[in-house]
Amino acid sequence: MQRPKRILCLVLSAAAILVVSLVAAERGTAPAAPSAQAVKTLSSPALTRTAHGRVGVYLTAYGVLSEDILRGVLEARKAGKIDAVVINIKDNHGTISYATAVPLAKAIGAATSLLDFKKLIPILHAQGFYVIARQVVFNDPLLAAHLGYANGWVPATDATAVAYNLAIAQEVATLGFDELQFDYIRFADGGGLASGYASRYAAVDSFLTQVEAAIGQHITLSADLFGRVMWDWNAKRTDPIGQSLEDMSAHLDCVSPMLYPSHYTEQKYKDGPYLVVKDALTTGKKRTHTAIRPFLQVFDLDIPAGMTLDAYIAAEIQAAKECGADGYLFWEPSNDYRALYRVLGVSYTY
Repeated sequence: MQRPKRILCLVLSAAAILVVSLVAAERGTAPAAPSAQAVKTLSSPALTRTAHGRVGVYLTAYGVLSEDILRGVLEARKAGKIDAVVINIKDNHGTISYATAVPLAKAIGAATSLLDFKKLIPILHAQGFYVIARQVVFNDPLLAAHLGYANGWVPATDATAVAYNLAIAQEVATLGFDELQFDYIRFADGGGLASGYASRYAAVDSFLTQVEAAIGQHITLSADLFGRVMWDWNAKRTDPIGQSLEDMSAHLDCVSPMLYPSHYTEQKYKDGPYLVVKDALTTGKKRTHTAIRPFLQVFDLDIPAGMTLDAYIAAEIQAAKECGADGYLFWEPSNDYRALYRVLGVSYTY
């Protein structure tokens, strides 16, 4: 009868190891790495490095440093409900979460030492996690200010922006991550559908071509896409953001459309979390053979009247399972996954 309590203690112990190591790294006083015996105290299924079938949650750098958030993630892993984490290495403020050696990152004030991935990733692997690095690409206020752009975005046609992000990607590929996931790999939205965006599509494709050539043999590659990229009309290449499902998936091992019902203009989709995921997967799978692993909405925004957040999340998961998703990821910007854990049947409270 004591076993459940012992398991919980081990989970909390693992979370404490992570937090202590990372906070110490942030302060520049890294402790000795935990012993192999300590890491193995929380048993986990044998780890395979495949990207397929993964179920995971997104974490900011500060989420990784939160003992409460990490405890929930570890509880969900122990329960067998998730097996992947997506961690910011470069966010949409332009901040890099580790001590990068890329000179331009240091020059523009993007480099930090919030996380020590050389210590963190082996611990996460030992717990059975597939570890994904999230790199925000062209939405970069720090780089934009440095290059003289006013709106926080750098265009994918800017050679300095391309070289900078490629250098970061090459560095990240050496840190031990299983996968590198690009976000904001597009132009800023706005301008309406039109036929004059060929150069934008070419720029996004060119960036991914360079990434694939440089590191495609060394790390799994993926990208986050606007949910509307799954619709058939995207093949006409009339969207100002410059994202083409066919072009981008040709360079990637996996694509992650952001299927957030709250972000759609059509009322049937805003009110239908199951329908959004179903229709997006159905149309997208006809256009690419690349694995589709969607991001699902876990945040509380525009939930239909009469529907709970828990039911909303459950409907998305059901559609992902029934309509051929190759795993799925959960997005909650503040990393508050309590509603998700209720849906998954994970016992967890702050």
